[in-house]
Amino acid sequence: MTHILQLDASARPGIAGKDEHGSHSRHLTHHFITRWQFSRPQDTVTYRDIGQHPPSFINHDWIASAFTPEEHLEPWMKNALAESDQLVDELIASDILVIGTPLYNFGMPAPLKAWVDQVVRAGRTVGIDESNPTDPYVPKLTDRPRHAVILTARGGIGFDPGGEMAHMNHLEPNLTTALEFIGITRIHYIAIEGQEVGGELLAKSVAEALRKVEALVANLQGALMETAVAESA
Repeated sequence: MTHILQLDASARPGIAGKDEHGSHSRHLTHHFITRWQFSRPQDTVTYRDIGQHPPSFINHDWIASAFTPEEHLEPWMKNALAESDQLVDELIASDILVIGTPLYNFGMPAPLKAWVDQVVRAGRTVGIDESNPTDPYVPKLTDRPRHAVILTARGGIGFDPGGEMAHMNHLEPNLTTALEFIGITRIHYIAIEGQEVGGELLAKSVAEALRKVEALVANLQGALMETAVAESA
């Protein structure tokens, strides 16, 4: 059985196409999960709407606690890390991470950055090899294959690799760096562009993105079946 962790980071609570001023990134995550569960209803999903319920920003207490050895943690330090522990546990338990996020001012929304800061954590998701000072970081989420599906929505156009605005897109590159740093290297990207333009251009982009989501679901589920057959052989 596969477990999915779904995050929605948009400030818009509704889904584009259903709600006024709805979110296109939420439309993509909803489509992904719906298609996935249609074929694999036995799989489970943990859902976090971080756009509406943002994780806490890290502060001095969090930093002091996160860099204290576990055996020396005081009660107030454990309290400071409780939210982070829950978010990390959810991530570790997942086989597929699905993130729906808009591109805000060339980067990720603040709630998504807060989530990243809570889960990229020494001792939990990344180890530190003090014997190798030039490259001490050891990803800890390499115990099994995990996939990340990054579903984005952008107001402008040309932000894909090779596009005229690609140099101003710091969303996917930032997420990729953070996820690979902790050991999630199988990353898939699908984006909607042209929300500010609207009209036929946006409609075409939405339709293409939805088709890509369906193809990705089929590919990932096919790979899971092949793995299951190979392991049972």
